[in-house]
Amino acid sequence: MVPEIALHLADEAVPIWHRTEEELGALGLPPPFWAFAWAGGQALARNILDHPPRVAGKRVLDFASGSGLVAIAAAKAGARDVTAADIDPFAAHAIALNAAVNDAAAVHVAHRDLIGADEGWDVVLAGDIAYERDLAGRVFDWLLALAGRGAQVWIGDPGRSYLPRDRLERIAEYGVPVSRELEDAEIKRTFVWQPRLAGGAA
Repeated sequence: MVPEIALHLADEAVPIWHRTEEELGALGLPPPFWAFAWAGGQALARNILDHPPRVAGKRVLDFASGSGLVAIAAAKAGARDVTAADIDPFAAHAIALNAAVNDAAAVHVAHRDLIGADEGWDVVLAGDIAYERDLAGRVFDWLLALAGRGAQVWIGDPGRSYLPRDRLERIAEYGVPVSRELEDAEIKRTFVWQPRLAGGAA
């Protein structure tokens, strides 16, 4: 979906997942989101590259950045400063590597939990964040609060279980090619969303 961007990616999910658990000496870790270009991130990155004015010259947060795909897209679209945030230490390294490959100097990594924070970002981007009920609830409450104070919030998601559709407005649709190892189809119908604010305005 985003041929303008080169990424270091894994070929298979399960082996790298097991290797991550071995490396950290822990079981039950979340999937290696940083090792793949997930459907929501691909759709969001494509949308940003196709509509540069959404981020050009602005301070941008890419929340739960994973591989850094969306952050890099924002940098390529002219964002002044891009914070690529992820709590996974492997993701932090992957983002730095991928940003370097793409000469995305505007991207810098924040290896910390930013849920509830507000550092004055003009634009907040979030791809594939509706996997877990409790986490999704916290994240979307925070994103809507940021939108309520004036930030532009863009969300990429193929309709995961915990996406609060009643609080969002669908902006764009894509057919995203994905791996059968990660998804239930080879082409995933994926959307870009914006928060629906009080009064029905997005």
